[in-house]
Amino acid sequence: MTAPGAAVELATERFRLTLLPELGGRIAVCQWRHPDGRWLDLIRPMSSPYDGDEEAGCFPLTPFSNRLRDGRFTFEGRDIHMPRNTPGPHVEHGHGWQRPWAVVASEPDRIVLGYEHAGDAWPFPYAAMQTIEVTRDRLRVRLTAHNRGTEPMPYGFGLHPFFPATPQTTLEARVETAWHVDDEIMPVRLAPAAELWGDAPRLVVGQAALDTAFAGWDGAATIRWPEHGAGLGMIADAPLRHLVVYTPPGAGHFCAEPVSHCTDAFNLATGRNDTGILVLAPGTALTTAITLTPFALS
Repeated sequence: MTAPGAAVELATERFRLTLLPELGGRIAVCQWRHPDGRWLDLIRPMSSPYDGDEEAGCFPLTPFSNRLRDGRFTFEGRDIHMPRNTPGPHVEHGHGWQRPWAVVASEPDRIVLGYEHAGDAWPFPYAAMQTIEVTRDRLRVRLTAHNRGTEPMPYGFGLHPFFPATPQTTLEARVETAWHVDDEIMPVRLAPAAELWGDAPRLVVGQAALDTAFAGWDGAATIRWPEHGAGLGMIADAPLRHLVVYTPPGAGHFCAEPVSHCTDAFNLATGRNDTGILVLAPGTALTTAITLTPFALS
């Protein structure tokens, strides 16, 4: 993990953000001013001094989301082996979250962060860009990936926010299927989402124990914090049609991660076409965006 480096602030009348570009391009703090004047945390804030090891903040996922089994896969006859980057047996979240990003452009309400990958254990050179901008009513994160190499590149991306969890917090989304996992939280079986989510679209976060990639998501989700009189709408553009939901029992946080593919998609893609794996041709780029719109509960 790189050192946190200098923090960058974004602020408007209704939003206050603290960004840590050199600590994986993270949002460390994201607050919204409720119409009654209170400042509320939309993202679980990282504690200071920032070290990047806590389950807080929000970071980009590139060049893949979630776990890659043993850090290995084969693409077009080429064996890829990435070094383990967490205590567990598998490689997690790609590498963008553990690499420094550079400030490409900065304005009071907008910042552009860039990451250049020359090729290492992940042998495909590419450039990633994260544009974070706030308006009066919303926060928007735009993600772009550009294949700088001379051969096709397998790819996946998304966003990994940690949200505050209260006893009454709910997450509402419409998903079709869910990946059941083994003891190492690796996918083993695709089944109807209701088997894990339940029949109602609104999930009570504190009553669930999920670490699950849901597929067939329509890109819309809503979080409600009744104790705070506030909610948050999330809209994810294509190709982010998987939603990873992490609800650790008894924790004060949870995750609802808009991503392009399921866990271990590069390996599961052998023999099936529903994992969400993307392939960028040489010289091509891919862009998506996630919009977060807070609101007061009536």
